[in-house]
Amino acid sequence: MREILGRRRRLLSRRKDKGPDFLGAALTFATEWQWPVLPGVAPDPQGRARCACPDPECTVPGAHPFDPGLLAATTDERMVRWWWGNRPAAPIILATGAVGGNAPCAVSLPALAASHALTLLDRRGMRLGPVVAAPTRWALLVKPYSMEQLGELLYAKDFVPGSLRFHGEGGYLALPPSETGQGAIRWERAPLPGSAKPWVPDVEAVVDAVVDVLTRTGVSAPEL
Repeated sequence: MREILGRRRRLLSRRKDKGPDFLGAALTFATEWQWPVLPGVAPDPQGRARCACPDPECTVPGAHPFDPGLLAATTDERMVRWWWGNRPAAPIILATGAVGGNAPCAVSLPALAASHALTLLDRRGMRLGPVVAAPTRWALLVKPYSMEQLGELLYAKDFVPGSLRFHGEGGYLALPPSETGQGAIRWERAPLPGSAKPWVPDVEAVVDAVVDVLTRTGVSAPEL
């Protein structure tokens, strides 16, 4: 019995040492949820705060597409396996609002303001979908929207905090468990385990609620 238990501990230890399963996560996004993904450029191995792309002033090191470009994002299993088979630790980049409306979009804001906002929205009983947390910003996933729809929504508001960013068609977002130059990407609100496809709210509901809590309840959201 001691030998069996010891072997089990060693096996568990080996599993932990393997680190994040990037391929498994990418396959879930692409084949199960039909979210188009592609590998991101890695952080510079000589300095993780820098990016391996040619831009010496890159503001999102390791958290953006480069080669291949964003238009290569796909839900094809063979392509995903080939990419992460060759680059097993590559960040996973979601092409937001792409491929016929199958991919979610996102609304992001600085991490501290997002944490406060989520607490207040929970108290109000607001239903949110998955929330992606990077070290400096959190992104609330929403249903796909058009630029016209977003423009009308923002035009109707008296004030929209400049710290809000919108990841729509032609945009991208790093997904968990990516490791970027700024740190690890994780789920602050993870999709329900085993869900065929995560539920996400309409962009109107999220923008209305976030703008309200940022402007009426004293939550600070600096221009970051």
